[in-house]
Amino acid sequence: MLLGIGLLTEGSLTAAITHMFNHGITKATLFLGVGALVYRTGGSFYGQIAGMGRRMPWTSAAIVIAGFSLIGVPGTAGFISKWILVQSAIDKGLWPLGIVIAMSSLLAVVYIWRVVEALYLATPRDDLAEVREAPLSLLIPLWIMAFACLYFGTETSLTVGAAQTAAHQLLAGPIGIMAH
Repeated sequence: MLLGIGLLTEGSLTAAITHMFNHGITKATLFLGVGALVYRTGGSFYGQIAGMGRRMPWTSAAIVIAGFSLIGVPGTAGFISKWILVQSAIDKGLWPLGIVIAMSSLLAVVYIWRVVEALYLATPRDDLAEVREAPLSLLIPLWIMAFACLYFGTETSLTVGAAQTAAHQLLAGPIGIMAH
């Protein structure tokens, strides 16, 4: 977001504003998912969520969708703003910066992989053998947000359109940044 603001172009500001929204829905999904895990397992450390992908498949799948969005996988909300920011950097002649932005997603791959590994590949603790899926009161909002991560990754007219209008006004409005 700071990079988008720092480039000070309509595209980069559009990316920053879009990213605020997309990152918000992505993190909300992750927090709801972790909340569901904590509700059932009593904690969120890797050892406590180990193997819960098999016992809490709906919760875990929503967490993976949000993780993909955080990484910036195409088709998710997180991809859109990163893509616009990369385009803005390239448009400004800063293609090495565009590469750095794209490569920064690899950092997210590392920590999201740790969660996926714990959920699906680790052996659950014996004392969590009876853990079952989160209740609907937790799953419904979790999946609304997970679908939002997917929806806003494919239907961008609302988020990008609003962000583009805001960016334009910031740069060209009566008291806009570029008006002076």
